[in-house]
Amino acid sequence: MMRTLLAAVTVAMFGLAHAQQAPAPKAMEIKAVGEGKAAGARMLEVRAVVVGLDKAARSMDLKGPKGRVVTLVAGDEVKNYDQIRLGDQVVARFMQSITLELKKGGKGIMERTDTQDAVAAKPGERPGVAAARQIHVIANVVEVNKKAMTVTLKGPKGNYVDLHLQDPKQLARIKKGDQVEAVFTEAVAITVEPAPKPAAK
Repeated sequence: MMRTLLAAVTVAMFGLAHAQQAPAPKAMEIKAVGEGKAAGARMLEVRAVVVGLDKAARSMDLKGPKGRVVTLVAGDEVKNYDQIRLGDQVVARFMQSITLELKKGGKGIMERTDTQDAVAAKPGERPGVAAARQIHVIANVVEVNKKAMTVTLKGPKGNYVDLHLQDPKQLARIKKGDQVEAVFTEAVAITVEPAPKPAAK
């Protein structure tokens, strides 16, 4: 239930950001961090104001910076809903990161493992929820394109992923038949913050 709610809020907040023509998140830049190792990360923050509340339906209307309004329903798993007030801000912060490590020789077993967790605010705290997911993959290198500076990986489920590398020296180390160990982390934290106090005159 918590993850279902989190997914709904995430979609709605991203929808608000898109509708308000907010800057799109930059593509993740993958940079070398050592011999045969690379990493990248990106973050995005979306804010909306609570402009409507229906306590009986446990819903809230959120208004983005350009005026569009979306309605979210908070299930019973959302703690401290009664603390939300008109004018409060709902803030969603998204983070993605990836680490890559080259495994020469390609003798490992292709695998993928997924782990995830979610936590809600404790009684008495401001409403909020956070969740994280981590994917660990060992994939095979099936193609190296030196002209395009890309490496094509085949995962354990038969899916293909192209990675663009910026460092020619890193690319030169990778050969077809090698393996890459990748750890992808995705996290979101959604909080309800009090309405800003009016500036003193």
